[in-house]
Amino acid sequence: MEINQSVLKTEERAMLSLRGLYSQYGYAQFKMSKFEEYDFYAQSKNFLRSDSIITFTGASGKLMALRPDVTLSIVKNVKGNPPQPVKVYYNENVYRASSDSHELTEIMQTGLECIGDIDLYQSAEVILLAAKSLATIADSYILDLSHMGFLSAMFDGAAVPEAARPALLQCISEKNAHGITAICADAGVSEENAARIARASVLYGPIGDILPQLREMSIGETADAALDELASIHTILCAAGCGQNIHLDLSIVHDMDYYNGIIMSGYIEGIPHAVLAGGRYDNLLEKMGKSGGAMGFAVYLDQLERYGTDERGYDADILVLYDETSDAEALMRAVKMFCESGKSVRAQKCIPEGFRYRQLLRMRDRGLEILETND
Repeated sequence: MEINQSVLKTEERAMLSLRGLYSQYGYAQFKMSKFEEYDFYAQSKNFLRSDSIITFTGASGKLMALRPDVTLSIVKNVKGNPPQPVKVYYNENVYRASSDSHELTEIMQTGLECIGDIDLYQSAEVILLAAKSLATIADSYILDLSHMGFLSAMFDGAAVPEAARPALLQCISEKNAHGITAICADAGVSEENAARIARASVLYGPIGDILPQLREMSIGETADAALDELASIHTILCAAGCGQNIHLDLSIVHDMDYYNGIIMSGYIEGIPHAVLAGGRYDNLLEKMGKSGGAMGFAVYLDQLERYGTDERGYDADILVLYDETSDAEALMRAVKMFCESGKSVRAQKCIPEGFRYRQLLRMRDRGLEILETND
């Protein structure tokens, strides 16, 4: 049966389009259980976007948890260092605290993971699909990239103590130059290196404009290699036709215990929050006792619920009112006729509160009377 796209919500249309996109690039759908043992998630709490995990006691007495994250479940089920990259996509719900209300909620999510030998092409393909995902949802979008390897190299070159790095990353994410300076001073980092880190945190713009500025403040071969990777990927993305939508923003940070390379956040016009997030997380594989590389992203479809407007502007093309005197057989034939002509129709005895319709009809005996038409 062909799906009528007009009756789908924005996030449902996006999910179907993204499934087609990922399948086109050879990604296979991955299905998983809605819950795991709580200990499995508790061991990687810092990797999760929310500390809130919904738990319950299973039939065997074990403490179980509703799935707060998809990536962890996929990594758990993929053998370490496969001979060829494992490419999977998913359409799953996760269960976590809402960023707005802080109430526990069910969130529709789609995304993909590439696990195994992650070379330059594989990295570029994941980032390309992130950009194409945003373009599928909206004409106007920006995909911001950062590189945890470059930040880590800056910290190493500036001799930032491990204990000070989490707080420093937090200040970088807030573009808080004063906080960066204060933390560096307390940690014994030189003023020159503190200024370099603070300056890097506020740079933002197209990759081609920002990379030369970062090269001026690069410290060592590791930092240079990170910038070279960003430059190469930018060249590939430009060849694919989406380089103009890719920006560089080092204030995008994730936990260094899990992420080690390029990370990203995606935005579309009309929504103030990121609708896409992901990156390179080889360190997570290592923590789970597996070798190889891993990179992926998720699109947060719950953010799309209020995106755009209802193109129809109404709940049904036709609302048919009837009463006890109406002929039920004639009413059924009329509804069938409207549906077969491609119209949406609802039949009931009174107008539902707030219901929007293009045309209001009334069934009288065996005939239909037009009461109202809205253009």
